[in-house]
Amino acid sequence: MRRAILAAIPVLPLAVILQTTIASRIILLSGNADLVLLVVVAWGLQERVRGAWLWGVGASLLVGMVSGVPWYIYTLGYLSVVGLARLLVHRIWQAPLLVMFGVTLIGTLELLMLMFIQRTLFEGPLALSEVFSQIVLPTILLNLLLAIPVHALMHDLANWLYPEKVTG
Repeated sequence: MRRAILAAIPVLPLAVILQTTIASRIILLSGNADLVLLVVVAWGLQERVRGAWLWGVGASLLVGMVSGVPWYIYTLGYLSVVGLARLLVHRIWQAPLLVMFGVTLIGTLELLMLMFIQRTLFEGPLALSEVFSQIVLPTILLNLLLAIPVHALMHDLANWLYPEKVTG
């Protein structure tokens, strides 16, 4: 658990910095990639890791501080994604990229719908069809494109922090 916390200290702020500086500039229509979501999903999908829940909490608090979206939206979204990832990692362990795509798709939809509901309730109504075509679909596409390299990086980090025990 201590390894996961120590690894989260540089990785999560770096992901937030890359999200706010680089990933937020990669825009497709009105959608952009959520790099921090991808990091949280990829970390949660690593079978041997510990502290995935702490990564979800830390990521949600960091993104909540730099985003205009209330912190509780990210907390609910990221923690539910970690829960789904941890649930599926033990069930569908033979196809990790497929699970990465599935959890990324569901997590992106959930997070954007939470933002849509929050914004509709507190700031005024939005056209759901416009939001879906201009923001949700492009964001899903960008997240799915970045899912493979992020999963590979997090897999390498998990293997470095939690090497397989050699029996013999």
